[in-house]
Amino acid sequence: MIRVAVAGAAGRMGQTTCAAVEGADDMELTGRADPSLGTSVADVLDRADVLVDFTIPTTVVENARQASHAGVHVVIGATGWAQDDLCAAVDGAPGKVFAAPNFAIGAVLMMRFAAEASKLMQAAEIVEYHHAAKLDAPSGTAARTSALMEGDVPIHSVRLPGIVADQDVILGDTAQTLTIRHVTTDRTSFMPGVLLAVRRVAELPESPVIGLERLLWP
Repeated sequence: MIRVAVAGAAGRMGQTTCAAVEGADDMELTGRADPSLGTSVADVLDRADVLVDFTIPTTVVENARQASHAGVHVVIGATGWAQDDLCAAVDGAPGKVFAAPNFAIGAVLMMRFAAEASKLMQAAEIVEYHHAAKLDAPSGTAARTSALMEGDVPIHSVRLPGIVADQDVILGDTAQTLTIRHVTTDRTSFMPGVLLAVRRVAELPESPVIGLERLLWP
């Protein structure tokens, strides 16, 4: 049984993650950390094997440092933090750290297809759409997609109520365009990827590891 604590447990993603962990036969939810619950990350580490972090960009790195150096593995779903800062914070820690800008399997496939298409098409741009409360722009998914593609790929960010998380990758060439689109209708779409990471994080050959594709295509 994998003992799991969730940071940011009172948020929308945190609540969805808690429910997914409680519904998994091989996991036990042992802690919910969130300022609104009066519970800190330090309060939930003693009983956890894995900490899942869906907090905010300003707390992610410190949470990972604290947990990993306590021997607790970390799965990060929050975005907007600097990878160099994370690497420095968890260097030498016994706990392994995994992070992904997007845990939806379809989004990872979109990024892979976009990377391949960019090798053959002249130019591309990304339009990413998120709910109005999202703190970072561009999104971690859009930034990761652009980094995987050939050439300079501009990103356009839309923040509106009624949206969860969508992305278009539009590629253009002579007399043609190709659009690769991923649409998220509910936050449960991320949960298979989150649970996969929780199950695999302890086995990582290095730390930190970034990107769900590293687990899908090792």
